Amino acid sequence: MSPEKYLLDWQTSQTNSESISPLLGQLYRQKGVEILLFGRQLVNASTVDIIKAHRVARKYTGKALSPAQTLPLIQQLTELDLSPCRIDVGQLAHEYWNNQDNEDGLKDYLQTALIESLDSTQSLESRDVVLYGFGRIGRLLARLLIEKSGVGYPLRLKAIVVRGGKDGDLEKRASLLRRDSVHGPFNGSITINKERKAIIVNGNFIQIIYASSPAEVDYTQYGINNALVVDNTGIWRDSEGLSNHLACPGTSKVLLTAPGKGDIKNVVFGVNEAVIQPEDTIISAASCTTNAITPVLKAVNDKYGVVSGHIETVHSYTNDQNLIDNFHSGDRRGRSASLNMVLTSTGAAKAVAKALPELAGKLSGNSIRVPTPNVSMAVANLNLEENVTAEEMNQYLREMALNSPLSGQIDFTDSTEVVSSDIVGSRVAGVVDGVATIAQDNRCVLYIWYDNEFGYSCQVVHCMEQMMGVRYKTYPAK
Repeated sequence: MSPEKYLLDWQTSQTNSESISPLLGQLYRQKGVEILLFGRQLVNASTVDIIKAHRVARKYTGKALSPAQTLPLIQQLTELDLSPCRIDVGQLAHEYWNNQDNEDGLKDYLQTALIESLDSTQSLESRDVVLYGFGRIGRLLARLLIEKSGVGYPLRLKAIVVRGGKDGDLEKRASLLRRDSVHGPFNGSITINKERKAIIVNGNFIQIIYASSPAEVDYTQYGINNALVVDNTGIWRDSEGLSNHLACPGTSKVLLTAPGKGDIKNVVFGVNEAVIQPEDTIISAASCTTNAITPVLKAVNDKYGVVSGHIETVHSYTNDQNLIDNFHSGDRRGRSASLNMVLTSTGAAKAVAKALPELAGKLSGNSIRVPTPNVSMAVANLNLEENVTAEEMNQYLREMALNSPLSGQIDFTDSTEVVSSDIVGSRVAGVVDGVATIAQDNRCVLYIWYDNEFGYSCQVVHCMEQMMGVRYKTYPAK
């Protein structure tokens, strides 16, 4: 191919992607249809991001897929009467263009593939959401909820509860949402309403409520009713403590973004979300590490059987640690997080059993905090019931990342150049590093990257949707 042809192909892809972009917004804002491409969300994606997403096709299918091949499908989708759902146009396009026997035409093909979603009369009642705490996870949840806000998306972020209230507090909260040292600037507009103590984010009016405890809050005063309160503070982790939220007028359910204690159900979405029942009022979304390792462990256990194992977590430092040496109630955590690797304990390995009972008593774990602000890695050293080679294991996990019910939680990379900063912004729970996989006889070692902030926040949003009954089907079905 001539050098000029490369530029021409790029410009053609860019033109088609520019045509795709407004159609994605139209489908999402008007119909509540979220477009994916091999599991990657395209809503609000830039032109270049759309092109890059198409390149993922070769990784999974062995064949190239261009925006010119998905554009006709997306155009046709705008003409169908669809109910809110998720549609993976990458998989649909791959199937359509590679099916030599497909003589019915694109419209008929899509109508057949999406027949269960061809009912535009379906709609869901909007549900109020409150973020209790506005730290790292709280602010990322706000970004995700705002990103999703549209006619077809029922969850509405109505309020954020924080301590404080001094002069300048509102401006500082808005600034922390607007600028993030790890995840970059917020994609949108943020303004402040000082008189009503609120921030307006991409047109969403969000009340800032200042309170030192749940007992001080009456959400109905702000027009909030039957709300899901997402507790990001970690102050209360048992039913007794979290029930304080349920005593507030205007609340109906509570989701904890930390491992729950006692009889609280710990949910890893994609693995055991079915345990969430309509009558449940308090649920835990477990920890970032538990969310990262459990889907991969389930996949491995389902096929090869896990006899025992050890999980070593190489984890970015957290706000719980000291920046410089100072007193800390926890062992070793008083030493400078920015200067040291800090060996500490983790309950993530044992917590796996709460979501995956068949692994109860089979796993041990430890954690090493390292001087990076985000992205962690779990090293899973497993003893299996069956023998397996590294090639077999990688092929299996690659397939699970594309064509399985766990595809939303597991990603796979075989790049020899991936480092932790490349995983920032990953929307899956964990990314298997296939190049690092080791296997011999019935033993294997798996390396799993995860964005312990953003990837975990995406899992939390999935749990929120499950609790509030707003889960949409994905087409084609896995």
